[in-house]
Amino acid sequence: MKTKVLSTAQIEQKINRLAHQLYENNYNEKDIVVLGIVDRGYVLAKRIVKVLNEISDMKVHLGEVKVNKQDPMNGEITFSLENSELKGKVVFLVDDVINSGKTMIYVVNEILKVPVNKLRTLVLVDRKHNSYPIRADYVGVSLSTTLQEHVVVNLDEGRDVVELH
Repeated sequence: MKTKVLSTAQIEQKINRLAHQLYENNYNEKDIVVLGIVDRGYVLAKRIVKVLNEISDMKVHLGEVKVNKQDPMNGEITFSLENSELKGKVVFLVDDVINSGKTMIYVVNEILKVPVNKLRTLVLVDRKHNSYPIRADYVGVSLSTTLQEHVVVNLDEGRDVVELH
């Protein structure tokens, strides 16, 4: 059984709201870094950056994080940006869904090897099943789900949907 959680229009509203919140809380920054976890986290990050570029004059650096989401501690975590591009910056780590927090905590650990000014996390869906000491600072929607339920996020322009299976 599928339950629609967010429609295309609702996802667009969430992305706009998240970008505005991010800007409101960091309006005094000259430039920031937005890192999206591949695949859907990066798509979400690109869309947030697009809105940020429309509403602010901040310089926004977009980067991609590649990680094995099934086994983040044994796979290599790579960034499309160099460490020097993160150093001393405000960094936002973006993913589509935070479930246990496992992927995000391992990526945060890698980011913190660089002396960043501030690090914040942003997700479209927070399932609140954290097994790790990490939380999302910016959340599109929080869902109370069972561990057996699965959140499916589709971020194909015009066919965006978040469903609970």
